[in-house]
Amino acid sequence: MTLDQAQEKVDEWIKKFGVRYFNELTNTAILMEEVGEVARIMARKYGEQSFKKSDSDKNLGEEMADVLFVLICLANQTGINLQSALESNLEKKSIRDANRHFDNEKINPKNQGFE
Repeated sequence: MTLDQAQEKVDEWIKKFGVRYFNELTNTAILMEEVGEVARIMARKYGEQSFKKSDSDKNLGEEMADVLFVLICLANQTGINLQSALESNLEKKSIRDANRHFDNEKINPKNQGFE
């Protein structure tokens, strides 16, 4: 599924099951909640925090999909084409960061003697 198709599917879902979009501010708050849920799982799975019983049924993929769903809602509401926006963003990063990461001694194994 392309991002264009995802935006269409979310819009269709909203019209069929959601009645209407929540307003942009509400959806921004919901997005922050969903990002927080992803952060909670990441802190417990990959960080130093331990899982609580209430966290045991949480699924990282589902939580990431919740983030994407709300982000798509916001894009639809604000007239943003995510496909075009992502393509432009990757092009900008490719030009701006062409050598940046290769030159970064902190992350490039070649600069750390691991060749």
